[in-house]
Amino acid sequence: MTAALADIAQSDGTFAIVALDQRNTLRRMFTAAGQPIDDDLLRGFKGDVIGGLSPSASGLLVDPDFGVPAAIADGNLAPGAGLAVAAEPSDRGKFGDEPLTRREPAQNAQWVRDMGGHAVKFFVQLRADRDRELGGRDVSAEALAAAAEVVADCRAEGVPSVVENLIYPLPGEGELSPEARADAIIESARALDELKPDLLKLEYPGSAAACRRIAQAVSVPWVVLSAGVGFDEFKDVLRISCDEGGASGFIAGRAFWKDAVLLDQPDRRPFLADTARRRLDECVTAIQGRATPYAAV
Repeated sequence: MTAALADIAQSDGTFAIVALDQRNTLRRMFTAAGQPIDDDLLRGFKGDVIGGLSPSASGLLVDPDFGVPAAIADGNLAPGAGLAVAAEPSDRGKFGDEPLTRREPAQNAQWVRDMGGHAVKFFVQLRADRDRELGGRDVSAEALAAAAEVVADCRAEGVPSVVENLIYPLPGEGELSPEARADAIIESARALDELKPDLLKLEYPGSAAACRRIAQAVSVPWVVLSAGVGFDEFKDVLRISCDEGGASGFIAGRAFWKDAVLLDQPDRRPFLADTARRRLDECVTAIQGRATPYAAV
């Protein structure tokens, strides 16, 4: 199946994917910036980002509601750039304070293919180190089961699966120490790797040593996400993730385009085509000769 990853990869088998699948997060960003936002403006913003950045990207990660039409129907996706589509419900619910992972069966691989997508991205929030009896419900097992269904469906349909994980603090745990955070990221990556998705999208575990542990823990290609950090910091994260952790590139968004939220449209498009595109190009350069081609994993 990994051969199908070529649709969202660079010619050398590495990944330079711009993430633009945010929905509620993006609305909050506009609200915090004092910018009015409605569905039309959200689609327009995504179209501006896709038009400005897709010429330098191996692919775009978009949501089905606004990103897909902005990319395809509105004609903003550059030739040669692939499209990964987020296939998880925007509202997944909670068990107490813990986020749940939920799959919508209709949002399957065929659904993504029918809308013009090349890969399925599924978002989980997994703490594989969680006490399975906590609160009387095994939400970790539920998350793994949902991800396993996605991977199996994608494999059956011949569509690549991209599984993204974000960890979270367990009830009563408070803020994680750097060591505990790294442990949680690595153990969750190890558990998801057992499902054999085509690509894992993981948080930076905080250090070169922790990246080396990821390299030992996973057997499928992985890419690092930006998690909203600044651009200069993300470039450093990229180099370490590739050099020490064997990462195959990145799926990142806000490190490139978040400043555009503060701009009116007449200023937004030039910013995206110039400053944001230059940031993306610098990250593409940063992984050259460092990132591990997916076929070599």
